[in-house]
Amino acid sequence: MAPLIVLAVLVLFILVVLARTIRVIPQARAGVVERLGRYSRTLTPGLTLVVPFVDRVKPLLDLREQVLSFEPQPVITQDNLVVNIDSVIYFQITDPKAATYEIANPVDAIDVLTVTTLRNVIAA
Repeated sequence: MAPLIVLAVLVLFILVVLARTIRVIPQARAGVVERLGRYSRTLTPGLTLVVPFVDRVKPLLDLREQVLSFEPQPVITQDNLVVNIDSVIYFQITDPKAATYEIANPVDAIDVLTVTTLRNVIAA
């Protein structure tokens, strides 16, 4: 009975290792791999092998074009009129490594940059 339990545990361990080794990245997604906490590589769509228990795949990033709509922003024009402007912005992540490590929250950064640019263009 004991050899059967040992065999079952060994088979279960092998299945867990295989499940952690093989990763399938869907189309229009990208994954960032950290090896022992440091950036290792970027996973592209398709079948990929990672080293189990050493590599960690961060949550997948969506590389498709995304849409953000903003609430109306008050803008002061050159002739001192206050105008509320609605805006919609389309953006796409092109560098998964930079989107993961170089900014804490890309969507908030895009929001603030868009509002700032909008006010600058309208007020000029």
